[in-house]
Amino acid sequence: MTKYKRILLKLSGEALAGPGGFGIDPEQADFIAAKVKRIHDLEVEIAIVIGGGNLWRGTDGLKHGMDRATADQMGMLATVMNALALRDALERAGLTTRVQTAVEIRQFAEPYIRLRAIRHLEKGYVVIFGAGTGNPYFTTDTAGALRAVEINADILIKATKVDAVYDSDPLLNPNAKRFEKLNYLDVINKRLKVMDATAITTCMDNDLPVLVLNLWANDTLEQAILGEKVGTLISD
Repeated sequence: MTKYKRILLKLSGEALAGPGGFGIDPEQADFIAAKVKRIHDLEVEIAIVIGGGNLWRGTDGLKHGMDRATADQMGMLATVMNALALRDALERAGLTTRVQTAVEIRQFAEPYIRLRAIRHLEKGYVVIFGAGTGNPYFTTDTAGALRAVEINADILIKATKVDAVYDSDPLLNPNAKRFEKLNYLDVINKRLKVMDATAITTCMDNDLPVLVLNLWANDTLEQAILGEKVGTLISD
C-alpha cells in the first residue's frame, strides 16, 4: 500500500539534459518517463513541475545587463519546451499526459486551471505544469510548491542528483553532514540549498512536506511512495 496518493514531482531542467548538461536528450526523457510510469502503476496521482536550466539560465542574461523580467520570461518558455518533451516521452510510455501552462499558449498546451488539473489527476492522467507561476522573479521551486498546495498534493518530491540534503556539498566536502529529517525553519536558518526561501515558506505555511531524494538511484522513487526511508524529509 502506498503512503501517498497524490504527489508533485519537482524536476530540474538538467534532468532532461545530455552529458554536456545542455539541451534535451530524448534518452533522458525516456528514463524519467519509465520511473514515473512505475509509480503511476502503483495508482499514484502524479503532477510534475520542471525547470528550464538546460535551455536557458536567466543569470547568464543578467550578467550581460539583460532586464530581469525578460530573462525570467525566456526561462518560462524554456520550461514549456521541457514540459512538451517530457509529455511526449510519457505518452510513448503509455501514460495519458496533459501540459498546463501558467501563460496561455493554447496551440501547444492547456491554460492552467486548478480544478481541471485536479480532474485530470483523478482520471489517472499525469499533469505537467509549465511556465512557472507565470510571473517573473519567482523560481520553478516556488511554482512547484504553489501548484502542490493548489492541487492538495500529499507531498512535494524534489528530485536531485544527490541522495539527501547535506550541510555542504558532499562532492566537495567528504565530511559534509547528511540530514535524514529537517523542519522548515532549519532549512531557512541554516541556509541549506534545498529550495528558495519563498518555496520553503509556502510549504511551511501550508504544512506541505518536502522529500529530497536522488531520482537517478535505483528504486528511490518507489521506495518513497511506499513509505520507506530515503532522502531527507522536511516537515514539521
